[in-house]
Amino acid sequence: MTLYDISVAYGADTPPWPGDTPYSCGWAIAIAAGASVNVRHVTTSWHNGTHADAPLHIADSGAPSERLPLPAFQGPATVLDARDAADGRSITMEWLQAALSGRPAPVRLLLRTGRSVATGVFPEAWPTLTEEAATWLVGGGLQLVGVDAPSVDPRTASDLAVHRALFDGGAYVLENLDLRAVPDGEYVLTAYPVLVSGADAAPVRAVLETG
Repeated sequence: MTLYDISVAYGADTPPWPGDTPYSCGWAIAIAAGASVNVRHVTTSWHNGTHADAPLHIADSGAPSERLPLPAFQGPATVLDARDAADGRSITMEWLQAALSGRPAPVRLLLRTGRSVATGVFPEAWPTLTEEAATWLVGGGLQLVGVDAPSVDPRTASDLAVHRALFDGGAYVLENLDLRAVPDGEYVLTAYPVLVSGADAAPVRAVLETG
């Protein structure tokens, strides 16, 4: 059995989405100051490291993070390299149909775009699913899309059409994965969201298992 940790840390070296809250960590209680224990406090956005978006992220009426369904985040997963998809911007339904030819319809699909904050630099742009591709995937039984990029939508998107297509179809979203060391293929994913209440996203420790 081989395990791949595909998580990006919540840490000072992980660049936040421009304008979002950066990660910081300080001492609330410290042995050096005479206390009996060390206790640290953290300020961060749940979108800084590897995380699961909740429907609340894109709609005031959407479900918050504590209602993310655990089964979507554990089970068979397909990793695909999408760096050569279409025009370098859009991962189309046609490209997916060709890339997945001969395989069962994916239940969980993880896409490597090569544009990840795991490098320590926030990317200017990244390839994303088209709305049509997202709708086609959920129509085939997809439960989860994960990307190494900061979002399943383009950086400049305001309508968040891919998020909406996935959530409306009953699928969920992982963002900020680190897929640099993971070959294409079939795995078992475990990426349970941390139980935080009332949030629009939740951090995860995402691991792929094979063999």
